Amino acid sequence: MRIRCGYEIVYDCPAPTPMLLMLNVHPSRLGDLETPDNIHTNPHVKLVQYRDTYGNLCSRIVAPPGRMTLSADFIIRDTGAPDQIFPNARQAPVDELPDEVVLFLLGSRYCETDALSNLAWSLFAGIEPGWQRLQAILDYTHERITFGYQYARPTKTAFEAHEERAGVCRDYAHLAVTLCRCMNIPARYCTGWLGDIGIPVDGVMDFSGWLQVYLGGAWRTVDARHNKPRIGRVLMAHGRDATDTAIITNFGPATLAGFTVIAEELA
Repeated sequence: MRIRCGYEIVYDCPAPTPMLLMLNVHPSRLGDLETPDNIHTNPHVKLVQYRDTYGNLCSRIVAPPGRMTLSADFIIRDTGAPDQIFPNARQAPVDELPDEVVLFLLGSRYCETDALSNLAWSLFAGIEPGWQRLQAILDYTHERITFGYQYARPTKTAFEAHEERAGVCRDYAHLAVTLCRCMNIPARYCTGWLGDIGIPVDGVMDFSGWLQVYLGGAWRTVDARHNKPRIGRVLMAHGRDATDTAIITNFGPATLAGFTVIAEELA
């Protein structure tokens, strides 16, 4: 399968504004690129890249005063296979987890394990640890939250999404991540492209949020919003929560003036 991915994001800045961008495909997918995944800036500015603590590819720029457009348009190859299901994946005891995985059991900015721990244990303690318990968490999250772009709020936490019972894909992911961590399943937040491939058209294209859990000795991709295997995910970044995977972080005033995302299967 060949997937065309891209975006055009427009900002208006009243003054020179440093920005941190996380807009490239994740390094684990670089070998699948058919055409270069380059970030284009208009007007042209210097762009410096590095890899962060989680291995994500990050870019630094200083947006000039006025209008700045960030864009990309590339093709990436994909197996076309849906997300895998691992019904026999074992949940390792905490003391057996690799050191680098333990971090993803801890609370974070948008994933307040302390606020949801009692609820999680009351709901899921009686369910077999492993994939069965994970699926129960995904089912609960999927049913608990009603999707709607009007419910989006950049400061919304997992606990707030649970109480408000409404949100967007990042809220589903944050709640599922938090409940998994409460039940000692390491979980990390992911962001990337997920087009309407293999399903009826699902509205305006956008970047998507999902999660990965550490079961059976490996990271497994799951999705609480859709709660079923999907085709054609293109990972951009993963981390503790949306703080670590924000596509653009501006260090100063900047007004979003345009936002278009492309994620479509090519013949």
